[in-house]
Amino acid sequence: MARAANYDRDAALDAAMAVFWRKGYHATSLKDLEATLSMKPGSIYAAFESKENLYLLAIERYFETSRQGFRAKMMQFESPLEGLAAQFQNYVSLAEEDPTRRSCMLMKTLVDTKSTDPKIAEASQRYLDRMCAEFAKTFETARDIGELPSNADPKRLARRYQANLTALRVELERERSKDDMIALAEDMAQETMQIGLSQTSH
Repeated sequence: MARAANYDRDAALDAAMAVFWRKGYHATSLKDLEATLSMKPGSIYAAFESKENLYLLAIERYFETSRQGFRAKMMQFESPLEGLAAQFQNYVSLAEEDPTRRSCMLMKTLVDTKSTDPKIAEASQRYLDRMCAEFAKTFETARDIGELPSNADPKRLARRYQANLTALRVELERERSKDDMIALAEDMAQETMQIGLSQTSH
């Protein structure tokens, strides 16, 4: 019974994450959650305490899923820079109906809640920082194996990389043409591969 309960909770969190990611915190109503989770209001509150707490659990799940996905992709490449560069094309090559093409849920949350729900905004910022730290570790590895010069700053490179990923996913939401998105992803990937050269000039 315990295993079944855990599975149901996981399924509910996945469903909640999907609707929150699509509609945002404020635009998601209790009726939306009832329909998506197939749960009565009392059951939702009994299981997750509040809409706010459910949202916090949903963005935690989003972060963990994103980090695991990033690590799995990076394991496919011997070169850290090649792995980082490939992330841009990965997003563009996803099917249009694939939810992971959407704008980053953490960034959307930060914009949506910064002035209204500080607890949620702070959690989102914390996860964004942790994801950026994940990128920084990869740039640090690239530096350690000689793909980047010894004076390269992994944290600075990670911030730029995260900003580019965010921008790419915003452009995907704007439904740019396939050719335009491929070209943009190629430009960002090329910039990532050539980043060592730009670092040596500083």
